[in-house]
Amino acid sequence: MRPQRSRSESAALILTVAAAMLSMAPAARSQCALPYSAGLQGPLGIVRSNTGDLLVTESGSTKPNTGSVSLVNLGSRRTLLSGLPSGISDAGTPSGPAGLEMLERTVYVAIGAGDAAVAGTEPGSIVANPVPSSPLFSSVLALHFDRNVESTAGGFTLTFDEQKKVADGRKVRFSNGRGEQMTIELVADFPNFLPDVDASIAHSNPLGLVAVDDQLYVTDGGENKIWQIDLSTGSFKTLTQFRRVANPLYPEPGLGGPKEDAVPTGITYSEGRLLVALFRGVPFAPGTSVVEQVNPVTGSHKKFITGLTSAIDIKPVRDRGITEYLVLQFSSVGPFLGGPGLVLRFTSPDSPGVVVTNHLTSPTSMALDEKTGILFVTELSGDIVPITVVP
Repeated sequence: MRPQRSRSESAALILTVAAAMLSMAPAARSQCALPYSAGLQGPLGIVRSNTGDLLVTESGSTKPNTGSVSLVNLGSRRTLLSGLPSGISDAGTPSGPAGLEMLERTVYVAIGAGDAAVAGTEPGSIVANPVPSSPLFSSVLALHFDRNVESTAGGFTLTFDEQKKVADGRKVRFSNGRGEQMTIELVADFPNFLPDVDASIAHSNPLGLVAVDDQLYVTDGGENKIWQIDLSTGSFKTLTQFRRVANPLYPEPGLGGPKEDAVPTGITYSEGRLLVALFRGVPFAPGTSVVEQVNPVTGSHKKFITGLTSAIDIKPVRDRGITEYLVLQFSSVGPFLGGPGLVLRFTSPDSPGVVVTNHLTSPTSMALDEKTGILFVTELSGDIVPITVVP
């Protein structure tokens, strides 16, 4: 099969570099409480449930289709759904469930690239996998529970045959053996490969999502874009696409090519606009990562917070009538993602960021409890770390 040039290698390399970082001694947690939970398998997304518990996606192990969604609260963890699509990406790391959003009893889950693409024979190339582990890679799924997720729901398992039914557009309803039922359906199936903004080839890698009214917005770290899904009709389109930027370290040997990918990751909605973290690509030059504000109707966008290093998520914080912003950075030193992860607090987009904590190891996402002022941060190692951000 003809090699396709990879434009999502930067997004996949996030996890590759993280795996190397995790082999080092863990950072001290003098500014953080002890981990809220441990033992998760590659958590990538986290949201608070209707009653304040935490819903977390897990990428899974090296075994195919071991992705899951778990419910976590202090002292306990319960798997809601296992058997979700996952596979070893072209970077050699598990790829599967990523961002998630909860609306009443429905949980929307973004499914990443998985092993739909594999490394080609030429350096920096990929080819389409003729036998991917799942037909549901690069998609968004809806999980409809028949009762409150936080009550006793859980223990559901999605089989490969059921994956195929969902991929064919059928709703699959099944029981966990305790009288509880759940329905799974396909919300959007994005093309695995598309020409990108610079007329090359990219493969889709959905990462984060947020719901606004009846619209669902999904970041695609492989195709450098935001998808917009109309939940009332099931139709989807490209809302906006981010261009690559100049690599300020080029042409120094070993420091990447002339441009860096955008790699949109975390996304949220605040005061009529989407806020999107652009992680940037190889060599992850410090200062090039930004948060963009995007008009959810027109797709027009402009810089909101600049001068960051590997920003991977953003959350607005309302405190005493004032909106401030928390930015999660995967690493603090560049190029090539060195040093611990950070949480930065900005009193305004133009203000200097204040370090809330710099003792995180490969953080991937965050959820804020606005009542208690506690921020919950997932780490790729499997921990959820609580941090007090509002007194």
